[in-house]
Amino acid sequence: MPPAVTVADAAKIKVLTSNSTHQVLGALATAFEGSGGQKVSIGADSAKAMLARIKGGETADVAVLLASDLDELVKLGKIDAGSRRLFARSRIGVAVRAGAPIPDIGSVEALKRTLLNARSVAHTAHGASGMYVPILLERLGISDEVKPKTVTRPGGLIGKVVAAGEAEIAVQQISELLAVPGIELVGPLPDAVQMTIESAAGIFAASNQRPAAETLLCFFASPASAALFRANGLDSAQG
Repeated sequence: MPPAVTVADAAKIKVLTSNSTHQVLGALATAFEGSGGQKVSIGADSAKAMLARIKGGETADVAVLLASDLDELVKLGKIDAGSRRLFARSRIGVAVRAGAPIPDIGSVEALKRTLLNARSVAHTAHGASGMYVPILLERLGISDEVKPKTVTRPGGLIGKVVAAGEAEIAVQQISELLAVPGIELVGPLPDAVQMTIESAAGIFAASNQRPAAETLLCFFASPASAALFRANGLDSAQG
């Protein structure tokens, strides 16, 4: 039998999200509660898995997902269309194991050399950043050389592979790289080959805590929250 839901649990604002925004939501929830807001619980999974869970019937009060995924849930009637708003913008970056030499990725040519010289390059198979890496390699003209030495996982925090010594370089959203201990962020991809990923937030149509959920979304968009986004490798959608 599933565990009984306590009164305290029922009073929490439940948020479902993907790994790329899990870290910042934890910080935002702590700040929200500290300012007198209602308690918040957060469930996270890979972007693909979380979308499937919600489409399969899982519900909560608030969802924070890739903007395209949230829009799909709006069309399915899972998320209230009127509550949908941009949450954050994320960029893709490169990381290495803590203490390893820091490679040069300051220009497109430098990035090409670094990827060609790397022993191995790790990225996820799913998720916005993971699906972009093969496109990036094609754009750089080095797909044939680098693809044989890529290390992939279906989803999750790919930086853990580098922290464990199973790959030399990780390429993923900066927010996800910063969430992994034991690795060091080298920096973002050069602007010429960068991809900005937008996430959005919305309230579940089935939520019975609509006023509290709206208050939480307003807190996300407040100027006071912008520093928490920056500290977690994201830009607030509000600037």
